[in-house]
Amino acid sequence: MEDGFSLQDATVAIVGLGLMGGSLAMSLKGKCARLIGFDPHLPTVRLARAASTVDHAESFFALSEATTKPIDVLVLAAPVPTILGLLHQLRQVNYQLPLTLLDLGSTKRDILQAMSSLPENFDPIGGHPICGKEKLGLENASASLYQDAPFILTPLTRTTQRAISAACQIISAIGAHPLEMTAEQHDEILSATSHLPFLLSSALAHSTPRAFAPFIGPGFRSTSRLAGSPAHMMLGILQSNRDNILRAIRSFHCALNEIESALRDENYLALENLLQRARSEYHLLIDGETIPKFQSPIL
Repeated sequence: MEDGFSLQDATVAIVGLGLMGGSLAMSLKGKCARLIGFDPHLPTVRLARAASTVDHAESFFALSEATTKPIDVLVLAAPVPTILGLLHQLRQVNYQLPLTLLDLGSTKRDILQAMSSLPENFDPIGGHPICGKEKLGLENASASLYQDAPFILTPLTRTTQRAISAACQIISAIGAHPLEMTAEQHDEILSATSHLPFLLSSALAHSTPRAFAPFIGPGFRSTSRLAGSPAHMMLGILQSNRDNILRAIRSFHCALNEIESALRDENYLALENLLQRARSEYHLLIDGETIPKFQSPIL
């Protein structure tokens, strides 16, 4: 390889063997030379060992140069606050070997800022696969989770072509599609397409009387599905992308106020027009195939 990286010859370590990290490991198994997993949850480590999710699993994350097969790529597959803690920890680690570092965090600005302070031997690149489930844990992981999913990459100024190649080879191996954008673009977009929908689902679940449960159908289930996500997993996302999410909430308020006003005023022609516009926007959003200019494929 011109950039010096070959996935099939590389040792890949994944910190966090939950839904995302576990699915990544399942999809990468057999496509790299060696796969190592770290997770502080002992039952997860036992399950990973029993299922041979990785070649080697440990509960305590540590980098060591005293090995015949040093780690080539380190993937941080954990909640945003945990990733930030791990990056702070890595700043203190005496590890001199070159190491490509990729994260899977759901927000990017704080993570990239922390990555920029890593020692020179680290070659970091931000990442976020646009896939997942509301049911977490290794027991819900799947080797097909990443298949056909967009995988956003947010390189730093210091990111080398070797790190980009490593990330792209991993993304190709798991069947996803790499896209490049800035951390600022990522956080603005995801506030509307991921973080706000979670809050709307939560508000719907919170405001619906429990006595109505026997009458819940597929519409409510699909609309409220994200409310099933654990709050502690989402809190770090909401904290680290607070400004963008607040803007997305205000935009949603404006749209909902228009609908409310038309209904309150019995202006059903206006209401029909609003709903028809929303239907058209829905099909453009869901069925559209055009990649916006800020989501150009990475080369």
